[in-house]
Amino acid sequence: MFEKILVANRGEVALRIMRAARELGVKTVAVYSTEDADTYPVRYADEAVCIGPAQSNKSYLVMASIIAAAKNTGAEAIHPGYGFLAENAEFARACADNDLVFIGPAPECIDRMGDKSSARETMKMCGVPTVPGSDGCLDAVEEAAAFAEKVGYPVLIKATAGGGGKGMREVHDPADLAAQYKAARTEAGAAFGNDGVYLEKLVLRPRHVEVQVLADDHGNAVALCERDCSIQRRHQKLLEEAPSPALSENLRRDMMKAALKAVRAVDYRNAGTIEFLLDERGQFYFMEMNTRVQVEHPVTEEITGTDIIKEQLRIASGERPVHAGGTRHRAAHQRRGSRARLPPVPRHRHALRAPGGPRRARGDLPAPRFAHLAPLRLARGQGGRARPGSRRGRRPRQARLGRVRY
Repeated sequence: MFEKILVANRGEVALRIMRAARELGVKTVAVYSTEDADTYPVRYADEAVCIGPAQSNKSYLVMASIIAAAKNTGAEAIHPGYGFLAENAEFARACADNDLVFIGPAPECIDRMGDKSSARETMKMCGVPTVPGSDGCLDAVEEAAAFAEKVGYPVLIKATAGGGGKGMREVHDPADLAAQYKAARTEAGAAFGNDGVYLEKLVLRPRHVEVQVLADDHGNAVALCERDCSIQRRHQKLLEEAPSPALSENLRRDMMKAALKAVRAVDYRNAGTIEFLLDERGQFYFMEMNTRVQVEHPVTEEITGTDIIKEQLRIASGERPVHAGGTRHRAAHQRRGSRARLPPVPRHRHALRAPGGPRRARGDLPAPRFAHLAPLRLARGQGGRARPGSRRGRRPRQARLGRVRY
């Protein structure tokens, strides 16, 4: 395990990483802008280095300053968190060139899976289902129009770089294609510095389901569980639900196997998320991969009891394989015992630490009883008053969800 790491981020995610590191006995170095000098992560870290003024492009996005801070403080590795430089392949290469461990995937994986059109081609080659789409970027509106006529409207114009719904436009009418194509390229160029776009057949009324994965240097990969993030506004996630109520046991297993197939196809390491679209017929399609820990990772941590940040540190240090033991990545769902009860909501809280990973790892709160907290599958006709002893009065059975190895 590392003795000291630098956290190249700020705010909630920086504090989350520092707390996980401290529980593993790892010292942390915070970097901060002049605007963030008095924030809690800066005070919580063992050391702190100012790397520039308030503007992120003069501080948190300056690779040379972060590398210098790591070298000057004796840090062995850098955790990028999410956002900023987390999915920047050049930063990962700069870490390697300066004998620093980048806590994340290899730069080649970031290049390959960070570009959405390249990732689609990779998934096609390894047999993971993809939405019908263009082969690579479309450099002219005429190419876009030809593809749209081929697959039929509606279509979706998507930026090949970045995310967060930027550079995306739905087109339902051929007359709108040229204007939406131009708008998507302009927005993508302003947001990501890359105005490349491609087209996909638009899946109507889809569900958005993502699978959390971990992979190590020993050839082991595990799919922890899925998160359903279908409730969105302007392509921004509002609510995450785990497990997904839309998946049957067989569909869940097939989706997890596809996620692990994608991981192995690019020789992925560390934590990542494979995102799928699920249509009304129950067919799922690869959408993209996030080559970093996601904002929503605590949802998976609470469901599985796995501290994903700690796993990232263990994987990056080569400490032990992710598949070791049956309890570290235990099933999210179990059949409930006949005497099981939902735990009561506490009236008083005497301790609260957030963010900090799954509760069983923090020590100040009791371990959650995951089997009882999982969403229920309601029996048909449930509602109203139930007669004692009737089927409607019984607790519905839960689906079982376990990790899937490939």
